[in-house]
Amino acid sequence: MNPLGRRTFVLGGLAAVGSALTAGSLAYAAAPFPFKLGIASGEPDASSVVLWTRLAPSPLNADGQGGMANADVAVDWQVSTTSTFATLVASGTVNARYADAHSVHVVAGGLNPDSDYYYRFRAQGHISPVGRTRTAPAVGTFGRDLVMAFASCAHYESGYYTAYRRMAEDNPDLILHLGDYIYEDAATAGSVREHVGSEIVSLADYRRRYALYKSDPDLQAAHAVAPWLVVPDDHEVENNYANMVRNDSSPALTTAQWTQRRTDAYRAYYENMPLRPAQAPVGNSIPLYRRVRWGNLATFHMLDTRQFRNDQACGDGWKVCADADLASRSLPGTAQEAWLLDGLAQHYGTWDILGQQVFFARRFDTAGASSMDAWDGYRASRARIQQGWLDRQVRNPLVLTGDVHAAWANNLKADYANAGSATIGTELVCTSITSGGNGTATTAIPDVATNPHLKFYSDRRGYVLTTISQSQVRADFRSVATVTEHGAPVSTLRSYVIADGQPGLQQI
Repeated sequence: MNPLGRRTFVLGGLAAVGSALTAGSLAYAAAPFPFKLGIASGEPDASSVVLWTRLAPSPLNADGQGGMANADVAVDWQVSTTSTFATLVASGTVNARYADAHSVHVVAGGLNPDSDYYYRFRAQGHISPVGRTRTAPAVGTFGRDLVMAFASCAHYESGYYTAYRRMAEDNPDLILHLGDYIYEDAATAGSVREHVGSEIVSLADYRRRYALYKSDPDLQAAHAVAPWLVVPDDHEVENNYANMVRNDSSPALTTAQWTQRRTDAYRAYYENMPLRPAQAPVGNSIPLYRRVRWGNLATFHMLDTRQFRNDQACGDGWKVCADADLASRSLPGTAQEAWLLDGLAQHYGTWDILGQQVFFARRFDTAGASSMDAWDGYRASRARIQQGWLDRQVRNPLVLTGDVHAAWANNLKADYANAGSATIGTELVCTSITSGGNGTATTAIPDVATNPHLKFYSDRRGYVLTTISQSQVRADFRSVATVTEHGAPVSTLRSYVIADGQPGLQQI
C-alpha cells in the first residue's frame, strides 16, 4: 500500500472537483485535517463495496461531533486499481451530514468481481489515507482462495491494539469483527490507557467513544488493509443486555431512558461501521442479521444474538438451570432462526459460515453449570439449528465466535452428552484483541473432562487467521504475548484444518 500525503490530491478523473481547484476549495486550505478516524470498507459483493469515513478534526469533543461545525460537508471519493490513482474506475461526491456526525457511507458500484481496489476521500482541502479493498467472486465461480481473519473484544483500557496491527500485516482479503468493538464503561484510573468520561449513555457519548477507539493507528491499519463484515455483541450497548431487558440497573435509567440509550447506541454503531444502507437503524432497532455470499466458495450468515433473544435464564451467570432447556427459549429469536435455516437450505457455497457472538458448543463444568449468556442458556435453540443443518444436508457448517476473551477450537456434536456421538460441525472461537489483559501462556483446556469435544484453548490475546479453499479451511490461532506493552510480535499457537465434507478439527 502506498498512502498519499495528506495535502496531496491527484485530481485526474474526479469529476466533482474538475480540472483545477476553485477559489472556494482553496479557502479550505487552513481547515484542520478531518480524517483523524481513518477510513474503512466493508460488505463486499461481486460488483460493489461500502466505503466509509467520518470527519472529525477534534475527535474527543464532548458533543460527539468531532470538532465539526453544524453544517453538511461535501466529500469526494475515488476508487482505482492502483494506489497512485492514475486511472479511476469509480468516483463521486457525497454529503457528510452534521445529523450523522459527518459519517459517510458510499456504495461504490460498477466494480469487477474478485478484484482488488484502492480508495480514498477528499474534504476541506485534505486527502484521506488510502485504503485497500476487494470484491467477492461472482456467483457461479469460486475465485481465489480467501484469506479471512476474525476478531472480537477490544477493550481500550485493557491494552494496546497490537493484534490489529499484526492482523493488517498478515494481509487478509476479508476481516470479520464479531462484537465488542467498543466498551461502554467509565474511565478506570490506572488502566493501560483510559477511556474518556463516564459510562456512556447518550448519542454524544457513544459517538465520542467510537472516536476514541477509531483514533488508534493500529485499528486504522486493520481497517485500511481489507473490507470488514461486522456484527455487535453487548458492549456496543450495555453488558449482557437481552433484547429490551437490561442486565442490571447501573446506571439507573427509566424504561424510556433505556430504550433511548439502546436506540442511540445502534445509531452510533451504524454511523461508525462500513455497513450498507439496508443496515441503517429503524426506530429503536437495527437490521443486522444478513447473508453475504463469497461466490460459490462460502456464504457468511452474520447473526445478531442480542437484539431478539429471550432474557438469560435463571438470572444469568454460570448456573445449573433447567429453564435453559425450555423449547420456547431462543437466542437469535424465532424469526432469525427461521431465516438462518432457510439460508442454509439454499446450499449457496461450499462453506456455510455462521459469524456470531457467543460460545456455541456445550461447555459444562463438573457440577453441570454452564453460561446462561451463551448458547448453553438456550439449548433447545441450539439443537434446532444443529438439527436444522443436518436435515438440510449442509455439507460444511462452520461457526465463528467471539465474546469469551480466550481462543477455543471445538467439535460440534449431535449429542453432547455422548462422547462417541457424531461430529456434525466445527466451531472456531477467536480470543480478544485486548479484553482480559495479557492473559497467560496456558493451553490446558478448562472443563475438558466433561466436554471432550473441546479440542484447544489459549488465554492469550490475538485473532484467528483462516485460509478458505474449495477443499479445506485452515485456521491459524495467532497470538501476541502482551498487550500492556505496545508492539509485541505475533506467533501461531496452533493450526487446524477442516476438510470439505468432514466436519471436525484435524490438527496440523
